[in-house]
Amino acid sequence: MIAESRTTTVRVMLVDDHQLVRLAVRQAITAPGVEVVGEAASAEEALSLAPDIRPDVLLVDIGLPGMSGLDLVRELAPRLPATRFIVLTVSTADTDVAVAMEHGASGFLTKDVAPDALLRAVHGAVRGDLVMPRQMAARLVRTLGDRARHVPMSATLCGTEMSRRETEVLRLVAEGYTDREIARALTLSIRTVESHVSNLLRKLDVANRREAGRRYRAFA
Repeated sequence: MIAESRTTTVRVMLVDDHQLVRLAVRQAITAPGVEVVGEAASAEEALSLAPDIRPDVLLVDIGLPGMSGLDLVRELAPRLPATRFIVLTVSTADTDVAVAMEHGASGFLTKDVAPDALLRAVHGAVRGDLVMPRQMAARLVRTLGDRARHVPMSATLCGTEMSRRETEVLRLVAEGYTDREIARALTLSIRTVESHVSNLLRKLDVANRREAGRRYRAFA
């Protein structure tokens, strides 16, 4: 009976830089069949601990000091294929949701989620469910669909040669994202984004971001 109990217990790890948040989450999911087996206050700490702990579910915030939670998912998901990653954050940005899913997350929840809903999400993730509100899931499908439709533009735009990454940056510029927001959405450094934007303005022969965005929308 003891061995059976261990195999059915969902082992959870928490990654959030706020101790009070970790305490609140721990209390929310404290229930028979769920055990919090580890905590980390940064992505770097989680990278060190998670491979040894190998939790069934890892709840991770995006806004961590240093490496972001999205970067953490990207780094850990291939190394821990049996772990289900759920992003638990204040962000509702569609780009954050899409990037999290692309990096291997199984769910995306905001921190105002009810305790019982969070507990259900933990169990659902282990079963293989996509854990997020329905409206967010619908927006995710639209976002991924929009990206798929723009893949052919990765070669040329109005006769201008550009890489797929440049096309992604240009799309976000057209949507009004700042360099910092683009860096976060595409998990790039701000300096890299600034370089892409500068190259795009030169390639498109435009004076500013607004003109670049207008050019993109005209041919998208």
